[in-house]
Amino acid sequence: MVGGGEAEEDEQLPLLISSSSTNELSQQPLKRTGTIWTAIAHIITGVIGAGVLSLAWSVAQLGWLAGPLLMLVFAAVTILSNNLLSDCYRYPDSDGPTRSPSYLEAVKIYLGEKMQTVSAIFVHESLYGCGIAYTITAASSVRAIQKSNCYHKEGHQASCEYGTSLYMLLFGLVQIVVSQIPDFHNMEWLSIIAAIMSFTYAFIGLGLGFAKVIENGRIQGSLGGVPTSNVADKLWLAFQALGDIAFAYPYSIILLEIQDTLKSPPAENKTMKKASMVAIFVTTFFYLCCGCFGYAAFGDDTPGNLLTGFGFYEPYWLIDFANACIVLHLVGGYQVYSQPVFAVAERWLSKKYPDSGFVNNFYSIKVPLLPRFQANPFRLCFRTVYVVSTTGIAMLFPYFNQVLGVLGALNFWPLAIYFPVEMYFVQKKIGSWTRKWIVLKAFSLVCFLVTVVGVIGSVQGLISAKLS
Repeated sequence: MVGGGEAEEDEQLPLLISSSSTNELSQQPLKRTGTIWTAIAHIITGVIGAGVLSLAWSVAQLGWLAGPLLMLVFAAVTILSNNLLSDCYRYPDSDGPTRSPSYLEAVKIYLGEKMQTVSAIFVHESLYGCGIAYTITAASSVRAIQKSNCYHKEGHQASCEYGTSLYMLLFGLVQIVVSQIPDFHNMEWLSIIAAIMSFTYAFIGLGLGFAKVIENGRIQGSLGGVPTSNVADKLWLAFQALGDIAFAYPYSIILLEIQDTLKSPPAENKTMKKASMVAIFVTTFFYLCCGCFGYAAFGDDTPGNLLTGFGFYEPYWLIDFANACIVLHLVGGYQVYSQPVFAVAERWLSKKYPDSGFVNNFYSIKVPLLPRFQANPFRLCFRTVYVVSTTGIAMLFPYFNQVLGVLGALNFWPLAIYFPVEMYFVQKKIGSWTRKWIVLKAFSLVCFLVTVVGVIGSVQGLISAKLS
């Protein structure tokens, strides 16, 4: 039987399917019900993720002076760039009638199709890279749970070595299922759960670091950071630390998708700016606490991943719980960064092949004990292949700090700085060589130099890790 049917027929046929097309579904007006609180949850889900766990190591490389200072600088840069971008949600001005539901749509409207193509390369590489990084991190956390239990039973000197490939495969299987969530507008519950998880493990990491400092009776570390045998090695590590911090902050590529979920009035850009300010304030507080307490606790021996590098052994159950929270958070975080890719691919193919049933037809499926949901053949295939590919690359390059550094540095300037600044120039009609133009261009140039040194250091670290 095709279609809805009575309750009794549902019992006789546990799997019921009815079809409809994308065009029919798109005729229903999109309800934007998001608030400042759902926006904050989305942002925290996207920002506090793999990055927070590497910050203690980053502070260790940079030292007590440069480490915390650079985190504050990156926070300020993120707030500025996001405020510029949030004003570009509407066209031709911040109160205009035309919406830009995604980063790429905004670039196309303001800067043209050629620049949209350039930005698309960086956007999709960044989103795809986050999927890889989150897969690596989730697997590392599951392995850390195993190691924690092993050390508790066998002693801290035991040889508790486990691989991550199996856990990456399991995480990939979970993402294949979760990726069938239609879009951002259906993800509020997942983001809220993920945000709660991120707060939980950030608090645990902070608490463990603080307790370790108390236990040691002193603050470890130095103004210059971890010493090295030569200046070149110190520069490589400092550049990589810059890349890791750059990865931890910006979320410009998902900002407009989040803003597109907000109801109005009040104006979406005003709500988004408030949400960004609150979210960045909260994340910076956690970043400083986790990074600084981690370095204060372990000094030159600070692990690359605060909760999986095994500076902490006890209480083992708390470390297990923290790592379980990381995994649950990354399930949601992976989707926050993957859904925009899914949306672009599905919209593009739907326009290119409007008569294709494989691309456009949806089938209403009723599974026992679960609510009825819409399934689409192309969505199922494309999203599955996407998850499989990120999992495969993560298995080839399972290097936490190096992968985060490359991704953070490579995408920081073009996505978080260059395109938002250029779009702002167009929207506000800012002429060349005016005071505001010179200030923003200088700001963009400095951030470009940060990206260059970050990429150099992180790529060198990734090559060294792979060869060793």
